[in-house]
Amino acid sequence: MSSTNKHRRVRVLLPLAVGDVYDYRAPEEMGVILGQFVTVPLGRREVTGVVWEEAPNSSLPETRMKDILDILPAPILPEDSRAFVDWVAKYTMQQRGRVLRMAMSVPDALYPKPPRIGYRFTGKQPEKLTSARKRVLEIATDGPALTAADLSSLAAVSSSVVKGLAALSVLESVKLPSEKPINKPDWQKPGSVLSDDQEMAAKHLVQMVDKNTFDVSLLHGVTGSGKTEVYFEMIATCLKQNRQALVLLPEIALSSQWLARFEDRFGTRPVEWHSDLSQAERRRNWRAVIEGRADVVVGARSALFLPFPDLGVIVVDEEHEASFKQDEGVPYNARDMAVVRGKIGNFPIVLASATPSLETLINAQSNRYAYLKLPSRFGGAALPEVHIVDLKEHSPGSQRWISEPLRKATEATLEAGQQAMLFLNRRGYAPLTLCDTCGHRLQCPHCSAWLVEHRLIKRLQCHHCGYTAQTPRQCPECETEESFKACGPGIERLAEEAELLFPDKNIATIASDTVTSPRAAAEFVGAMERGEIDLLIGTQIIAKGYHFPNLTMVGIIDADLGLAGGDLRASERTYQLLSQVAGRAGREAQKGKVILQSHIPEHPVIDAIVHQDEEAFFAFETSARQEARMPPFGRLAALVLSSIDAESVAGFASLLARSAPIADNFIILGPAPAPLSMIRGRHRYRFLVKCDKAMNIQAVIGNWLKGRKVPSNVRLQIDIDPYNFM
Repeated sequence: MSSTNKHRRVRVLLPLAVGDVYDYRAPEEMGVILGQFVTVPLGRREVTGVVWEEAPNSSLPETRMKDILDILPAPILPEDSRAFVDWVAKYTMQQRGRVLRMAMSVPDALYPKPPRIGYRFTGKQPEKLTSARKRVLEIATDGPALTAADLSSLAAVSSSVVKGLAALSVLESVKLPSEKPINKPDWQKPGSVLSDDQEMAAKHLVQMVDKNTFDVSLLHGVTGSGKTEVYFEMIATCLKQNRQALVLLPEIALSSQWLARFEDRFGTRPVEWHSDLSQAERRRNWRAVIEGRADVVVGARSALFLPFPDLGVIVVDEEHEASFKQDEGVPYNARDMAVVRGKIGNFPIVLASATPSLETLINAQSNRYAYLKLPSRFGGAALPEVHIVDLKEHSPGSQRWISEPLRKATEATLEAGQQAMLFLNRRGYAPLTLCDTCGHRLQCPHCSAWLVEHRLIKRLQCHHCGYTAQTPRQCPECETEESFKACGPGIERLAEEAELLFPDKNIATIASDTVTSPRAAAEFVGAMERGEIDLLIGTQIIAKGYHFPNLTMVGIIDADLGLAGGDLRASERTYQLLSQVAGRAGREAQKGKVILQSHIPEHPVIDAIVHQDEEAFFAFETSARQEARMPPFGRLAALVLSSIDAESVAGFASLLARSAPIADNFIILGPAPAPLSMIRGRHRYRFLVKCDKAMNIQAVIGNWLKGRKVPSNVRLQIDIDPYNFM
């Protein structure tokens, strides 16, 4: 620091994709402290950033030094949040400003909302009492002051009636809080009666909160074992200590049942954080977090970057879910970063799943994480029986996908007054549309992907960029009219077949493009719980923790679907997904049944699911990964180059390849066109860096790219620990 406070210099981090910290003068009268949100000049504009660190040795000449313009009326960005931004940026090899932007995702929340104006009755009667005025006064006489909009709405009058009464001093104005209050969860409200296994697991988690120290626990319980009730006890203890809690869910917008269970346990809903919130809700909730008024937050992966001043626990539910991995923007895995956030804040982390990721399971088995097991379903419910249908022996026939054994099992379930579910992880009507005359396939003009037919909306759609089009009447290749046919099934086509087989039953289809909001999810859950749906047909979103007491049979149409391709985690994902889908059956008194249709029933994944032999599957998967030195026994990073100009990206990829380092303990594969070689009109090439687990893969990449200027029309994306290999 300079000898006089007048010339104190600090570094300000701006939420920008380029650059890093910038040096500014901190005028003495401002009383600037680290973590404050401030406005600073940058070129000809003013930008909001965060005071990140002192700059006593700044080399910027005094003539070029500019002053901080203003301090924003918001609490400081907590020290732990700043440390987290630094750590994530370094690990992911991204600019710190890009990471900070995720923590400053609601700029409006940096300014307090002005107080609302409410009105209440003074007791003075107007000389002229019209029916409209009478209705307003009846509402305003009792209860708290209401805004003009609320009074107008409740009394069914125009706002001018309310304002007129205020002008006559019949109503007086009062200041109301700027935001509706955040209800506090009641940690003293009794929870569910726990089984012995649940009690032991809950006791461990509560002790970790009481110790107030960093610890990671894997809560591994079969589907229906009551993992949620166990970690609710941990949250209650955290609330007792007046600290904040965060629960990450893979599909928060679709988790209406989880929210209802939380409200039943704690008397109110938690603060939510996900993309379906309105801007006003995001503003309110972000401000509630940084001010410490949000005691429990439940959110998608981005909630990890909220500015918690006193976070005491993080729960990552369904920790195995691939949706916790962000591929675009700043690529990060929320499960892994949650562990980092806990270490920075010195508090415990819970990773919960019925089918843990191999990384987490190995950490638990090697005692790096505490291992808490719930081996049986809650309340004595039994795991479902699993039966295999070999499609080589029981072919459904041409343009059919429900085999005779599955049809009979579904019919018997429905006739018994129980609910059934058919699972197929393909949206739309058909994954491919081609010309019956010449075989021409309809492809997205912006991506190297086939267009998927969605018959309900009468459109073809690309699931990568969102492009839509109508099916052409004439083939553009051979010019034959009305020649396009659907190939393969999506859930819409499967529903069409089910309606022919079960014409008197209520059938519903559920997918991520049909259930797009929490309200839609709640309506679907309500319809299932009321028995308004007999047969549910859906994609992977129906595997995410739903509990339907009368759902006793699950049919998996194509158990082999996820095993195709060279994805590192194809077997693991398939096992997890099919196990979770199977776990929807028979979760209460009536025992469930699962029918798997497969062309390769001898595959280790399929065999492990049929025999419900988790240990056999993980032994198989562990051996395969160890032999290939793949994660978690090695490290991977992907470099993806993309450009609108195919020649530019190919040329730069070749240039990088020629300068790629060579060593015995790592290998750089590529460049090769990505499996999806074009997305949104951008041509794509990939490199894959593979090294020993102990190596600093970021250093390998950093040394390789050092001094390399990326052309202005080429985009380079670095993905440490990639999940998506497309």
